[in-house]
Amino acid sequence: MDFTPTEAQLDLGRLTGEVCGKLVTADRLRELDTAEERFDRPLWSSLAETGVLAAALPESVGGSDLGSLEQTAVLRELGKHLAAVPYLWSIVLGAGALARFGDAAQQDLATRAGAGSVILTVAPAEERNWEPAAPTTSAVETADGWRLTGAKTTVPFANRAERILVPATVSGTTAVFLVDPAVATVTAQQVVDRSPEFAVEFTDAPAELIGAVADGAEILDWILTRAWLGLSALQLGTLERALELVAEYAREREQFGKAVGSFQAVAQRLADAYIDVQGLRLAVTQAAWLLSEDLPAAEAVHTAKFWAADAGHRVAHTVVHVHGGVGIDRDHIAHNYFTAAKHNEFALGASTDHLRALGALLAT
Repeated sequence: MDFTPTEAQLDLGRLTGEVCGKLVTADRLRELDTAEERFDRPLWSSLAETGVLAAALPESVGGSDLGSLEQTAVLRELGKHLAAVPYLWSIVLGAGALARFGDAAQQDLATRAGAGSVILTVAPAEERNWEPAAPTTSAVETADGWRLTGAKTTVPFANRAERILVPATVSGTTAVFLVDPAVATVTAQQVVDRSPEFAVEFTDAPAELIGAVADGAEILDWILTRAWLGLSALQLGTLERALELVAEYAREREQFGKAVGSFQAVAQRLADAYIDVQGLRLAVTQAAWLLSEDLPAAEAVHTAKFWAADAGHRVAHTVVHVHGGVGIDRDHIAHNYFTAAKHNEFALGASTDHLRALGALLAT
């Protein structure tokens, strides 16, 4: 593979970084920490106005027909700035899936999402299970259309979503549906970095089938693969900036007349963190490239997923430990990067789960 970034990657990443750099300041992050909901509306509007949201979507829904590499560049910048926006859920997964698998009306919804006028989200998780097993949520077809019953957990931005993409079981087969959250019970949940996530319960809720029932397993696999890669890319950006912050601190903070970064134990922790970030960068780039080339990418995505969770844990704790007392001060920026990295780690799952998944893939 060629690791040289595409021109579109560089331009889109630079534009995203510029927009975030102007709007996502340390003061703004502190405001969001105490806000009723951690959603940065001005940033979301600016990303829509500058064309960042739609850029990597297919031309059929108003995009520039870019792909995974370019979306990864955007996610990486959003992770660096701890941007409180649903780009992964609404654009990469929601609009992306509807553009690829939806009918004309569903593709129109994807176009509106790319313009920033509506928000979409996805609900793959049931009791922390993100693996592509048959969901316990079920759907049945009636004379009045599809009806869906079940519960999903940690659904991002469900309170603001126009529609939720919901995997459900139909006679033992997985299918994916669009559901209006207005016909569901949406309950706020508390997560480590205060991201807006919700438990959503459906009781005989009207639902709209995406594609055909026979396409459900393919659609769910498409969504999960890009969700894992997207979370890994967000984690990469978060860890890159966190490492920069702790390196700056280690150069400036003095103890016993010397910079703490000159102490052997600190230098070793920082060197290990640097290796972890480089490993994650390589894994994310390889997985995104394989997806962009329509090549088999499952092993690469699971490798990136493993690095993001496992390395994310180590780097996040290194950031806190090297910062010392201020590392546990909730008003210090290091705290924001620690909780963001922990959120991504928990969302991606335990490293043992990744290793089992990789083993199963390699055995096939």
